[in-house]
Amino acid sequence: MAHDEGDIPGHGENTSPAAPPKTPVFNLPGALVAILAIMVAVHLIATYLLSDESYGYFLFTFGFIPLRYAIPFSQQGLEWLWTPVTYSFLHGGIEHILFNGLWLMAFGAPVLRRIGTLRFILLWCVSAAVSAFGHAWLHWGDETVLIGASGVVSALMGAACRFAFPARGGRYHPSIGHLLPRQSILQALSNRTVLIFTLMWLLGNVLIAVGIPLFGDVGGEVAWDAHIFGFMLGFLFFALFDRSARSHADRQQNHSID
Repeated sequence: MAHDEGDIPGHGENTSPAAPPKTPVFNLPGALVAILAIMVAVHLIATYLLSDESYGYFLFTFGFIPLRYAIPFSQQGLEWLWTPVTYSFLHGGIEHILFNGLWLMAFGAPVLRRIGTLRFILLWCVSAAVSAFGHAWLHWGDETVLIGASGVVSALMGAACRFAFPARGGRYHPSIGHLLPRQSILQALSNRTVLIFTLMWLLGNVLIAVGIPLFGDVGGEVAWDAHIFGFMLGFLFFALFDRSARSHADRQQNHSID
C-alpha cells in the first residue's frame, strides 16, 4: 500500500504593517478545522468501526488505485470519478495523520486565509488529483492503493512559498503572511528563505525515494513522487488560484486600519 504523504512528504512593493498583532498559535480558519476533523473522523471510523473485510472494501471505494485507469471505464464502477480526491482524506495510522495534520495547519492556514474557502477547496481537489495522476503516470497499472494528504500538503507548501516569506528579508508572521504580495516564480526562487526550504524539502523526498525512512513513515511504501507533483502544482500554478493584486492591497489596508 502506498501512503502518500506522511508517509511524508510580485505585485507591488514588499510592505507590511509596522507592528503586526500577536496571533494565537492555534487560531485556525474554521474551514481548516473542519477538514482536519473530517480526516480524524474518517480514520477513527475506518480503524475502530470496520471489520477487516469492510476496511478492504473501504480502501477500494475511496483510495486511489492506478490500475483503475489502465482498465476501460465501461468494465468497472464509478470509483475512478471520486477517488482522485477522496484518497487524500484517508490515512494509514495515527502517526501518518498527525504528520500531515501538523503540516496542514502550518501551511494550509496562510493559504486558506489568502485565497478563501472556495478557492482553497478547488486547490485541494486539483492538487490531490495532480499528485495522484502523477503517481499513476510513474506506476501505470499498479494495483497498490494510494492514501494520504501529503500531495495536497506539498501543494500548499509550494503555494505558500510564493507569498508567505518576505522577498526582502524579515521573518514570516502568521498575522500578515497571507497579505504579502505574490512573488513571481523567479522572485521566489531568488528568495533565500524559499530556496533553502525547497532544497531541504527536496532532500527529504530524495531520502525517502532511496529508502531512508523519515518521521511519518507508517511502514508502507511512501509516494514521494506524489509529493513532487503536488509541490510543483502549488508552486508553479498558484497564481491561478490566488486573488487579484488589488484585492490583497485592499485587505492589507483594512488590516492596517484595524
